[in-house]
Amino acid sequence: ARLAAVWGSSSRAIASSRSPLGALSARLVSLTRAECLCASSLPVAMDVLELRRKADQGKADAQYGLAVEYHIGLNVPQDDDRAADLIRRATDQGQMDAKYSYGLLCRDGTGVPQDDREAARLFRGAANKGHADAQC
Repeated sequence: ARLAAVWGSSSRAIASSRSPLGALSARLVSLTRAECLCASSLPVAMDVLELRRKADQGKADAQYGLAVEYHIGLNVPQDDDRAADLIRRATDQGQMDAKYSYGLLCRDGTGVPQDDREAARLFRGAANKGHADAQC
């Protein structure tokens, strides 16, 4: 299973977990925090306070990036409910990685009620927008 936006030694433990946000590792390049690179639309090496500020302003990429941090407990307390809410908000704005990830949360019932129909709808939407993992 896979995740995005992880830095340093935490990446090994997180990458081996069975996380609903696991679909992100295809775009993960884990380096030191200063060198964090991610080919998805996540902000690069952004301070969590700045990420929160931008998420509160409605920036979809920041909402998604902060959601990943809440999901894995990186720089913030781990909170799947908060992660799901932020991913849903980014999904509502059309953020493609968020749409796919929210589908994973719905499929697995992580932070949201389990709903295979909604998951399939989200996967189709992400696939139609060109999301590679959703097209599998």
